[in-house]
Amino acid sequence: MLADKAYVESDKLVLDPSLLEKSVIERLPDPAGWRMLVLPYRAQPKSKGGIHLTKATVDQESLATVVAYVLKMGPLCFNDKEKYGPEPWCTEKQWVLIGRYSGSRFRLEDGEEIRIINDDEVIGTILNPDDIVSL
Repeated sequence: MLADKAYVESDKLVLDPSLLEKSVIERLPDPAGWRMLVLPYRAQPKSKGGIHLTKATVDQESLATVVAYVLKMGPLCFNDKEKYGPEPWCTEKQWVLIGRYSGSRFRLEDGEEIRIINDDEVIGTILNPDDIVSL
């Protein structure tokens, strides 16, 4: 059967030690095409009034956040000049505003969430993520 050829024997799976020497950013997935890898803003564990928030509350805020940090951009991001104009809407290492639940979400080994979004899901840029309050 053709599907049988798609599987690799478990003894053939090995750890590539050269990957351990790469930075965390280098080991993150590379977004394909017009997609972007973003890190959603994580809510502060304490309110402005000094109240300590539960982990569940912080996680809920992070899921619904509209602010994210651009980690990586795919090779085709903002290439359509008719759609986006002459300049990209954002760059790597910049805070952006996105739709509340946009993108594909997945967790890293340490439990942090990252998302892959489409370039047209960026709705603005911002200097300081603390300037935006979720509704």
